Parts: sequence; C-alpha cells; structure tokens
Amino acid sequence: MTTTTGTKLHPAIIPLMAVAAGVTVANIYYNQPILKDIGESVHASGSEIGKVSMFAQLGYGLGMFFLIPLGDKVNRKRLILLLSILLMTTLAGFSFATKLYQVYALSLFVGLFATSAQILMPMAATLDSVNRGKTVGKVFSGILVGILGARVISGLIAGWLGWRFVYGISAGMVFIVAILLKFYLPNVPPKFKGNYVGLLKSALSLVGEFKILRQAALLGFFTFGIFCSFWTTLTFHLSNAPLNFSASTIGLFGFIAIGGALVAPWFGKLADKGNTHRSLLISVGTIIASVILLKIFPYSIAALVIAIFFLDIGVQATQITNFARIYALDEHAHSRLNTIYMTTYFIGGSAGTYFGLLSWKMGEWNMSTWQMLLWGVIAIAIVMVSKGKAANQQKATV
Repeated sequence: MTTTTGTKLHPAIIPLMAVAAGVTVANIYYNQPILKDIGESVHASGSEIGKVSMFAQLGYGLGMFFLIPLGDKVNRKRLILLLSILLMTTLAGFSFATKLYQVYALSLFVGLFATSAQILMPMAATLDSVNRGKTVGKVFSGILVGILGARVISGLIAGWLGWRFVYGISAGMVFIVAILLKFYLPNVPPKFKGNYVGLLKSALSLVGEFKILRQAALLGFFTFGIFCSFWTTLTFHLSNAPLNFSASTIGLFGFIAIGGALVAPWFGKLADKGNTHRSLLISVGTIIASVILLKIFPYSIAALVIAIFFLDIGVQATQITNFARIYALDEHAHSRLNTIYMTTYFIGGSAGTYFGLLSWKMGEWNMSTWQMLLWGVIAIAIVMVSKGKAANQQKATV
C-alpha cells in the first residue's frame, strides 16, 4: 500500500489500525452486559447503574470535540500513544472501583481517552484517498467488532472471573496494542498551523460551511441513538422474566452483531461509487424493519437473532456511508470533520441511552421499542430531505 504522498506502507498497517481501534473503543461498551453485576458490587439500583453507559458515551463525545481536532494540528502517532497510556491507567483504576461515584468518573475518563480510535480512522482516510470508503470501512469494521465483541468478552470474563477482571485484562490489551502502534504506525505531518482555540473555531466553522456535514451528523445522531438505546435496554429485557438470561449468555448475542458488522463495509464500496443516497435508504430502512420485528416478537429468540443481525448492518452501514461523504468535503480537515460528525454521533448515543432507560422505566421493552421506532422514522426523513446530495459535492449554502 502507498500513501497519497507516495510513501510505501507496511501491508499490515490498515489491519493493525483496525485492531487497535477496536481494542480501544471496546472499553466504552464492556459495561453493558455486566451492568447488573457492577450495580450489585457498588450497591446501586438499576436506574443508577444504567447511567454508567451514558457517562462513558458522554466522555467519548467530549473527547470527540476537545481532543480529536488535535489530529490536524499535532503528530497523530504521538497523540494516539499518549491517549493509550492514559486509557490503560484509567482501566487499571476501574478494576479497583468500590463506589458508584468512582464508577461514574472512571467511565467518563474511559470514554474520553478511548477517542484515539477516532484519530486512527481519519488517519486511514488520509493514507488512501483513492479507495477511501473501502479503507475507512476496514478500520471502522475494527471499531464495530470492538463495540460488539466487547459485550461477548465482558459477559464471558465476568461469568468466569468477575466484572473487575474485564477492565484489568483490557488494560493489558491496550498496552500491547500501544507497543505495536509505536513501531508500525506512520508519522503523518499535521496540516493546521494555528493555535488550539483557532483549531476549535475552524472545526465549528465547518458546520455552517458544509450542508452535507450537517445532514450526516444529524443522521448519525439518531441512528447511533437507536443502537445505544437497543443494547442498553436489551440487557434488562434479557435478564428479566420470562427469559432470565445470565450476563455471560447476554454477552453471546454480540456474536450475532459481529456478523452484521462484517457485512457493513460493502456499503463503503457503494459510497466510493457515488451511490450514497441509495446506500442510506437501504441501511436506514433495514434499521426500521429490525425494530418492527423486535416489537412484534419481543420474546422470540429467532426474531431477536435476526433483528440484531440486520439492526447492526443498518446502523454501521449508515456510519460508513456518512464517513465516505464527509471525508470527501475537505482533504485538509479530516480530523475536524470527524470531530463535528463524531461529537454529534456520540451525543446521540448518550441521548439514546438516556431515552432508552427513560422509556424502559415508563413501559419496559414495549415503550423502548416505540422510542427506537420513532427515532428510525426521523432518520429516514433526514435521508429523504438530503436526497440528491452527492458525496463529492463541495460547499453548499445554508
């Protein structure tokens, strides 16, 4: 593989970046199948411990806005390694948490420092502009496998050793990945020469400059909100009567979603060919169909398996298509474009978690699926409004 500047790269660099991104971002989602176990350990109620997921996603959203723009200003490799060290330290501390406020605070910092995954992705887009959708799709697939595999890993480890070992083992995994990145990750020269305040202002100015960015960010907000609402409330749905599944069994449902995630990069190829609107219609339509299936057959394992598979295909394919759209807007502002999109994206995830928990409190699974369906309808409306906007359009007037 050759970079856009003509530099020869090791053929394993993109797979390594994908693995590193997955190992990093997985830390935000380890808590979901083990919320009940953590809650019992720190003597917290269901509604109290459910906020752990919200704090992790909120930290990630804050990191998106305040840390990721630095990818355009400083050496990305050094930034990634620094965040990895901070993440490893936080995870080690998490494994010893005994109070609810400690779990909240550490969850916030885990999310904040896990944002190195979102520096790797625009970096991959910079390395290969010809097949950007395909390359970004590979790295994002690593993120997806990390997100979904996190549930499997944490459920199994918690079942065998207890939930604290989930974070201790993860700290070791982050350390190994950081060592590999130190030796193999290329140095990409920063392109922004101003100060940090100017960098943030520049990132914010992109919101008004690019209509496609606004549309993609809003779409990401609602689709990832559905994703987080589903996985957070699914834990309670599966652990309650009549299913009464254990944490390790709940974690196994992540295997199904991983299969869906591996299919999603195909949509990146569609985006490279310019078929972004078609790709988005298919992906968001798949999300809505999956939620309808969940609503009609709430206790059918077969229906649940099918719905998880296609829900994850729909959500992740939407994000891959959105990445291909926004990275084509400005070659010199990939990290800042990613900042706007991913900040909105993870605020949507935090909001989805919040409203999912609120819906569960109001009417458990029935109300939760209504909330997801409503957000799906809003998402398809956004796609319809943006019809005809090609991914390679440059600037659009407000």
